[in-house]
Amino acid sequence: MGWASKRNGELLQLAPREFDVFLTVDRNLEHQQNLASFDIAVMVLVSRSNRLDDLRPLMTTVRESLSIAKRGAALVVEHAKS
Repeated sequence: MGWASKRNGELLQLAPREFDVFLTVDRNLEHQQNLASFDIAVMVLVSRSNRLDDLRPLMTTVRESLSIAKRGAALVVEHAKS
């Protein structure tokens, strides 16, 4: 999409044109950006690392959470605590 050089604020402005939800592993995003000013829901993925093998187990929860994700707000998705 040519967005590789874009920073978070720019991505959050561009993303609603193509997507309904913005997935990120940046745990500080909601503190760095005024999410209420963006027309997209944000899901913050919390995992051991940002490697696909570590993120893949979160995808079921991501799918299940799509209906409760709110535009202009962050929803944290993490592994269930044992």
